[in-house]
Amino acid sequence: MTSSPNSPVGAWVLEATIRTASGPQWQEQLHRLRTIASYDPETRTWHARLGALDLAGLQLLQTLFDTARVHGTEVFLTPVVVPAYWDGPVFTREPTVAALLEAQADPGRPLGQLPVP
Repeated sequence: MTSSPNSPVGAWVLEATIRTASGPQWQEQLHRLRTIASYDPETRTWHARLGALDLAGLQLLQTLFDTARVHGTEVFLTPVVVPAYWDGPVFTREPTVAALLEAQADPGRPLGQLPVP
């Protein structure tokens, strides 16, 4: 499912993008996301990348989805080419990623709506 940094062609990371909350919720969103995501003032979005669905990756996704829910925004997940600066794990084109996600999702609950611990 994952491989070492600087993987061969076909490697990717998952980029999570979350829209910025407006008004007074901005400060609360900033407090929740500043340690796990980067902010782009031009697009008014937060961005975080992950290359493994390990505990840290799932916690990151949970925080993003919880923050989006609380602030009435959305999270978009997009596979992207591994950036040159990336030194973490990466996904490969192996079909096991899709199989794992499908097997772990509860029936009737869309992927991304993880249970709150």
